Amino acid sequence: MTDIPTPTYEVLQHLSDERFTLLKRYAEILATKGIEWGLLGPHEAERIWERHLLNSLALASLISQGATVVDVGSGAGLPGIPLAINCPALQVVLLEPLLRRHTFLVETVEDLGLASQIEVVRGRAEDHHKQYQYVVCRAVAPLTKLLQWCLPLLTAGGELLALKGKTVNQELTKVLPQLRRANLAADIVTLPGNTFVVRVH
Repeated sequence: MTDIPTPTYEVLQHLSDERFTLLKRYAEILATKGIEWGLLGPHEAERIWERHLLNSLALASLISQGATVVDVGSGAGLPGIPLAINCPALQVVLLEPLLRRHTFLVETVEDLGLASQIEVVRGRAEDHHKQYQYVVCRAVAPLTKLLQWCLPLLTAGGELLALKGKTVNQELTKVLPQLRRANLAADIVTLPGNTFVVRVH
């Protein structure tokens, strides 16, 4: 596994030694078990920090301390687990429908000793009926589908934070009529590591 990139260190400066150790342990789990179980590609071990953790950690700057967060389609726990490690006051639910990934998440949360802060739930967003202050997601689906699945999970005044790639502008343009009908606004936030977030509120 590669060294931790300098931009990531800048994001992590506020972390306690204990939480920094947890984050390194999670990176090790992703680079070994995460690849062995097929949750990450076979060549991702060298890019764990830069490609997978940095954008998840950068998302924390958009989330209020002590908030409730659901990570929809959590997969290997991104961005939910890094957010929980980065912000000890958050209460995070990892929502994942696939059994293999759900099992990985349960075992990882136990390994990290974060069961009091993170709950792992097996299920689909459209079948989940609790509400949260923030819905976060990464590499799950186009915005057209994310809005259908995720908006019902938000409390009044809540926000959807969707990590997106270079096609973010085109995706947002497609859903503007959908947002107007729902009386919602959206903007694109650029975070460290060339991370793009669509914030719907």
